[in-house]
Amino acid sequence: MRFALGGAATVFAGLISSRYGASVGGLFLALPAIFCASATLIEKHEIRRKREAGLRGERRGRMAAALGSAGAVLGSGGMFAFAMVFWLLVERTLVGAFAGASLAWLIVAMSAWFVRRQLRVARSAPRGSSPPMPRLP
Repeated sequence: MRFALGGAATVFAGLISSRYGASVGGLFLALPAIFCASATLIEKHEIRRKREAGLRGERRGRMAAALGSAGAVLGSGGMFAFAMVFWLLVERTLVGAFAGASLAWLIVAMSAWFVRRQLRVARSAPRGSSPPMPRLP
């Protein structure tokens, strides 16, 4: 299954690359090829761990894979910001392009994580209650 999904993602990226060029095709190559393999590996690993503890583990495996996919979405937003900033700055300065793109990735990925966390907290709070107090360091 991992081989077929990863291969299909690679073929899809190749088709995009032949139509729109290597710059655009490269954006579609890394995430799907790696994600297909990692999601199935995460699920398999969690199921095995639960079975070793005497439990079935299918639900835990699906939930772990879903959490991994949410992280992949947040990370891909950061990588898109990295690619855009690098593309805009690379002709001026290579070092500045890497520094600016890395900073853009960090800001976008961390902001997306923070927003997702705040939305989860807001959804889990009972209606009519006040928001939870922030924890002190």
